[in-house]
Amino acid sequence: MRTLENQVAVITGGSRGLGLAIAETYAREGAAVVIASRSARSVEAAVQSIRAQGGRATGLACDVGDLAQVEALAAHAVSAFGRLDIWVNNAGLSAPYGPTAHLPSDEFQRVIGTNIVGVYNGSVTALRHFVPQRRGKLINLLGRGDNQPVPFQNAYASSKTWVRAFTTALAREYADCGVGVYAINPGLVTTEMLSQVQAVVGYEAKLNPLKTVVRILGNPPEVPAARALWIASAATDGRTGLNVQVITPAFLLSRGVRAAWRWVTRTQELEMPLNVETVKSVI
Repeated sequence: MRTLENQVAVITGGSRGLGLAIAETYAREGAAVVIASRSARSVEAAVQSIRAQGGRATGLACDVGDLAQVEALAAHAVSAFGRLDIWVNNAGLSAPYGPTAHLPSDEFQRVIGTNIVGVYNGSVTALRHFVPQRRGKLINLLGRGDNQPVPFQNAYASSKTWVRAFTTALAREYADCGVGVYAINPGLVTTEMLSQVQAVVGYEAKLNPLKTVVRILGNPPEVPAARALWIASAATDGRTGLNVQVITPAFLLSRGVRAAWRWVTRTQELEMPLNVETVKSVI
């Protein structure tokens, strides 16, 4: 029997990158997946791709910052597959790299609308289904900055600090309800979110070290997707409140050894292409 046989999972931001990798992984393990993204076209492409691989999938265009749309997403999942078991709040945005006051305010607000309001909307919608049925797993995505300030990435990093605190509080509030609430920090994932970035004019060069950091510590999305599968599985039953880190001390040690070996053997490793688009400062 496959790990998520007969389960139904909603994945926001599920049409590409890490979200799509999670959806594909869940589908291979027997779950019916419900993919959400702002773009109806990208949702349909992802759904058709999963179906072509033999998975069960449907989807809905959804702005997670709009509670009514998120509630409609949950209703769509229940209408399509008859139940709701897993909800992954994966949708996330980052703002241009640069000092906070230099950024256009709408860029900062856009991040808050998805990374904070969107996680709130998804979490309460999922819990309003899970708590009455006394089962279900809510998984929220963390990221860089979830445990410390990150200058020049204040919008994204601060939003992840909030997600961590919010998720931990939810886990404690609903600890006796039979519902699992979890957080996962996927680490550096080699997707478009890392390779296609924006920076305030004059701050582009500060992003150059990112290519080396990603080369050493980056993972393809299938790696954190496998951890998200573990969280959704029976292995975490009764373990609400888990905060799962993909980049662990053992991981860092293994990558350090690998980097040292490549240096000794003079083995070259391809760097991730980094495309930086500039935006004007408002100061």
